[in-house]
Amino acid sequence: MISNFLDSGFYYIVQGMVLGLLIFLIYKRLWKRLPSVTGYLFALLLIDGVGRRYVFYHYGVASHEYAYFYWLTDAALALGAFLLICTFFQRACAKDTKLWPFLRLFLVFVFFLVVGISALALSQNYANLFTRFIYEFNQNLYFTCLVLNTLLYVMMQQIETADDELNLLVCGLGLQFAGPAANFALMFLTPDHTPAYEYAKLLFGFVGPLCTLGMLLTWFYAVSRLPKTVRVPASKQLVPAMAAGRIEV
Repeated sequence: MISNFLDSGFYYIVQGMVLGLLIFLIYKRLWKRLPSVTGYLFALLLIDGVGRRYVFYHYGVASHEYAYFYWLTDAALALGAFLLICTFFQRACAKDTKLWPFLRLFLVFVFFLVVGISALALSQNYANLFTRFIYEFNQNLYFTCLVLNTLLYVMMQQIETADDELNLLVCGLGLQFAGPAANFALMFLTPDHTPAYEYAKLLFGFVGPLCTLGMLLTWFYAVSRLPKTVRVPASKQLVPAMAAGRIEV
């Protein structure tokens, strides 16, 4: 029932939003200013909109080929999201050249830490090493991206950046991570091969597209909204004019 629901309409709504946002960025020539966002959307369209659909129709949702392809491409998307967060960190530190080199080393350390923790989890279970590693890696990387995205948002509030577009992009990416991370946690807390675990796996099919749709709507608002004009109070406008001698008291 869930696969029919996703296949009937909602899946195509999400992919249509991805394609529409990509066309908007290219038409408005915003891709030059937002290359990382454009690249992530392009990868999302190719992997989720083309690759997974082809494997789904060719082999079926219950096939081993679809399972391998899904988790491998999920790891690729998680890596892409991690790189996207890195570019957001770099943009947030544009006015502080001393902070970015430190954060760059920190992000590299975090990535290798995630790989190490995922590999360490294999020592507890040697069955299906490859698939187990991919699953652990995706789970750990999603949690890491969620934490890093939250730290980035807090850091931006501390340095009081005036980049409202970046604030909205970070908030949208937070929506993308929050749902899958929570669902991974639910799957981790439930025992394997139980009805609760199977329901958690089925719920993952709903949570992911819903969070992606929320991210896309937030990003579309961020890149399409007109800049707000700051209104200066009349009392403050009179002071420079009086100092210049254009207004007589």
